[in-house]
Amino acid sequence: MREPLPEQLRADVRTLWEYHDLRHPPRRSDVGIGLGSRDPGVAVHTAELFHAGLVPRIVFTGANAPTTVDRFPRGEAVHYREIALGLGVPDDVILVEPEARNTGDNIEFTRRLLGERGLAVRSVTLVSRPYQQRRAYATAKRRWPGVDVVCASRPASLEEHLAGDLARVVGMLVGETQRITTYAERGFAIPQRVPAGVERAFGRLADAGFTDRLL
Repeated sequence: MREPLPEQLRADVRTLWEYHDLRHPPRRSDVGIGLGSRDPGVAVHTAELFHAGLVPRIVFTGANAPTTVDRFPRGEAVHYREIALGLGVPDDVILVEPEARNTGDNIEFTRRLLGERGLAVRSVTLVSRPYQQRRAYATAKRRWPGVDVVCASRPASLEEHLAGDLARVVGMLVGETQRITTYAERGFAIPQRVPAGVERAFGRLADAGFTDRLL
């Protein structure tokens, strides 16, 4: 167990958190895409968007990863569907894409699945963890050009996420920040500006040892 974060590092964590959470205003989209992860809140919020009339169709996408197989042994998308059904989402509005193992796959395989079903899509809402929003958005804009993209996450504070597993969440924030630049350089995502304050916060947290999610 790590000691409590010093005040400067806690401020740095908040800087990264606020950078990755795009805070898009919710609006109606042709489809809500729940991106697989360890967080069942993604499925919950996708169901909430359906019940609010913001997404008439849902795709849950995700296979398994070493970090999710214990929680979702039959696959992230499969379990997300079951969560949504339990929250009253009709089965006939849900599609499951069970093969994707990264965000690029999530977008590409979902796009292919919707095309195979003959479903025209002009707008999507990507539902993810708050600190995955920026990279998910950049990936979708690269892999699905011409589609209007907004991001959404279940409302939860930084403190709530840190209380669950501080080291994992801070490591994820550091890793996500590195990927914004690296994935754009590799052609996986569109380039995005990284403010100097974000770069400094990233450096201090990496120097403090939160490096397990770095490439």
